[in-house]
Amino acid sequence: MESYPKYRYPDPVKIENRQWPDRVITQSPKWASVDLRDGNQALPEPMSPAHKLEYFNMLVKIGFKEIEVAFPSASADDYNFVRMLIEENLIPDDVTISVLTQARKHLIDRTAESLRGVKKALIHCYVPTSDLHGRFVFNHSRDEVKAMAIEGTRMVREAIEREGLKEVCGYEFSPEEFTDSDLDFVLDLCCAVKREWGPSTPESFILNLPATVERRPPNQYADMIELFCRNYPYLSETAISIHAHNDQGCAVAASELAVLAGATRVEGTIFGHGERTGNLDLAVLALNLESRGVPTGLSFSDMPEIVRIVERNSGIEVHPRHPYAGDLAFTAFSGSHQDAIRKGFEHRAEISDFFRQGWKIPYLHLDPADLGRQYEKLIRINSQSGKGGVVYVLEKEFGIYPPKSMHPEIGAVVQKYIDETGGEIDSKILRQILDDTFVNIEGPYRMENYQRASVGDRSGATFTWFIGGEKHELTGQGNGPLSAVVHSLKSSGLMPFFKLEDFSERSLGKDADAHAIAFVGLRCGPDGEHLVYGAGEHSNIDRAAIAALISAMNRAAAAGVFHD
Repeated sequence: MESYPKYRYPDPVKIENRQWPDRVITQSPKWASVDLRDGNQALPEPMSPAHKLEYFNMLVKIGFKEIEVAFPSASADDYNFVRMLIEENLIPDDVTISVLTQARKHLIDRTAESLRGVKKALIHCYVPTSDLHGRFVFNHSRDEVKAMAIEGTRMVREAIEREGLKEVCGYEFSPEEFTDSDLDFVLDLCCAVKREWGPSTPESFILNLPATVERRPPNQYADMIELFCRNYPYLSETAISIHAHNDQGCAVAASELAVLAGATRVEGTIFGHGERTGNLDLAVLALNLESRGVPTGLSFSDMPEIVRIVERNSGIEVHPRHPYAGDLAFTAFSGSHQDAIRKGFEHRAEISDFFRQGWKIPYLHLDPADLGRQYEKLIRINSQSGKGGVVYVLEKEFGIYPPKSMHPEIGAVVQKYIDETGGEIDSKILRQILDDTFVNIEGPYRMENYQRASVGDRSGATFTWFIGGEKHELTGQGNGPLSAVVHSLKSSGLMPFFKLEDFSERSLGKDADAHAIAFVGLRCGPDGEHLVYGAGEHSNIDRAAIAALISAMNRAAAAGVFHD
């Protein structure tokens, strides 16, 4: 044993002029969920019939037309679940259920018996074809393995006929460990199985070619599928299916390449549940195709609910970085990423015209809304976040649009808070930081008894102005209420130098709850070198603007940048 290397790279597949690398997937494969059988058998605590039924209904709602539901001969629970689905008419007319069996007569008979009265079904039989299994696990020669596959197929066919299921029940055969088997041997065995089964259609006869244990790189799986399809003489009567496990983390890639190579049907589980590291994740593969413009017939439009059902019934949490279902899948912490996403949404129409496609946003290859996710959850704030991300959350969560030149100041305030407290902040804390720092800020300046008046086409204002404890009665005119107040303060001689540099306002809320928020930027200092912002919030839009002015003045005073 010591004379051999512990690991060895798999021998390349001998294929000339391979075609799959130049192909493009334009049509979705058929999808077959094995969650309730392959996925269920690998759970720490297998699902009860009630859990399986909720899961089954979820799979139907997503759009699966083929669902492997049980291993009826393995347990009473599995057998009874199949009977419940059939007897209570719980299977939609356009859905085919599948049941698994080993190639042993009493197991096949029990399996066929479980399907009595079914409208559309498949019996799925498997035989290990690798030398590792055939020779060392079962002590069988290749001839004996081939005979087992032929005999198993004959017993399935006879059981189906005996139960009166011939018109409604098809056959699926899997050469287990296909990718670790001799390809010429598997091809010969599968041809013998097909001849034993007899004439068929792709709907009634399926050859499922699994990567039962992932030992080869994805390109070699594709080579094996293409070579099999080239040499298998019954393609017009057969569906070529794949079933990839994820031992090396490549099940999605291997499956996509295998579809390019000729596979027309794909088995897997939602979120990849299954033995060891699991099966192909059907959600990832399907949504990858959707994001490339290939309709799949599957709908993950309420992904949060799908996650809840899967977690509740499987007892396994979905990883937060799952490509589509994870809580962090569409979340950006980096400031540069956040800023790019925000700008992408701002210029979405221009981007669409430029690239001639409806969706193309920086860092988001798929629209989260297609999965029932909310835009306001895209960006979260931590120490890596920049002003762009902070402003994005204010815009999307609260409808607050601070002026662009205010963004650096907001970003700096938020960054200081995070540096002092550590960790991540949510949108509520962000809004509180904005309010505490910029909105309706108190200080040495305040106003009372504001009255608005009009003088011709100009606005007038009278008000009581407080500087510390000193009280002053002021009046002024301008192009609007804010202008009138600014003119009054400037002409009074009571205030340090300031210049109204920036002003914006926006309504918040609707109907009776409507109010307004305004932003004012003041130039302060002898040379106007300091730009200080304040914000005001009020039920009256004019008073919100004036409150923003006072906030900016009080912030300037607190910062020591007001000078005579």
